[in-house]
Amino acid sequence: MHPVHTGPHLPGVALLMGLGALAERPAGPVPTGFVPFVFQGVVMLRKLTRTDNLIQQFDTVLRTLVPHAAQPSRPSPALKARDGDMDDAERRHAEGLMRINHTGEVCAQALYQGQGLTAKLPDTREQMEHAAQEEIDHLAWCDERLKELGGRTSYLNPLFYAASFGLGATAGAVGDRLSLGFVAATEEQVGRHLDAHLKGLPTGDRRSRAVLEQMREDEAHHERWALEAGGTRFPAPVKFGMKLMSKVMTQSVYRI
Repeated sequence: MHPVHTGPHLPGVALLMGLGALAERPAGPVPTGFVPFVFQGVVMLRKLTRTDNLIQQFDTVLRTLVPHAAQPSRPSPALKARDGDMDDAERRHAEGLMRINHTGEVCAQALYQGQGLTAKLPDTREQMEHAAQEEIDHLAWCDERLKELGGRTSYLNPLFYAASFGLGATAGAVGDRLSLGFVAATEEQVGRHLDAHLKGLPTGDRRSRAVLEQMREDEAHHERWALEAGGTRFPAPVKFGMKLMSKVMTQSVYRI
C-alpha cells in the first residue's frame, strides 16, 4: 500500500473508498499504473489493481479486433483531403492496401500491449503505452477509410494479433533493450510498407494518402525513440526474417 495524501476535505479517503492506494493528482500527465477520478472537487489518483489491469487488457483487445470500436485521440487526416475519380479496380486495390495497413496496426497494437505487459522499466512501459495510443489512432483511421471505400477489415486479424502479442511479451520478458530493438526493427518494416503503398495508391485516392503520410511520420518517430532509448540494432539476417514474415501477412490480408 502506498502512502495516502489527503487534503483537508479527504480524511481517511483510502479506507472510505476501499480502492487501494490514493494520492492527490500532481500536475502533468497521469503516471503509468494510476487512474484519475474526482472526489469532492479534487482530482485524485488511484493505483490500478491487478483486476483493473486485466480489464484494461481485455478492453484493448476488444477495441483492436472489433470493427469500428477503436476511438482515435486525433482527427483523421483524411478529413482534410478530397478524393479524385477512381474506377472500380482502383477502389478495390486501395481497399486491399488499406486492409493491409489496418492489419499492420492490429499487429502493432498487440506488439506494444505484449511488450508493455512484460517491460522491466517504468519509463519503457510509459513510452510503449504512448506509442500504442498513436497506433490506436492509426487503427481507427484505417478502419474509417476502409468503410468509406466499401471494404472490410481482415478475417485473419485475431490470428495476427495473437502472434504479435506473443512476440511482444517474449521480447519484453527478455529485456528492455531487445524489446526496444524489436520495436525499431518493426517500425522500420512498417515504414517501408507505407512508402510502397504511398507509391501504389491510385492517384485519385487522396484521403488514404493523407492517412498514410501521417502514419509514416508517426512510425518514423517511434523508430527513432526506440533506438534513442537504447534499443538493440538488429542484424540484417534477423530483419530479413521479419521481412519474410511480414510478406506472409501482406499477401494473405490483401484479399482475406
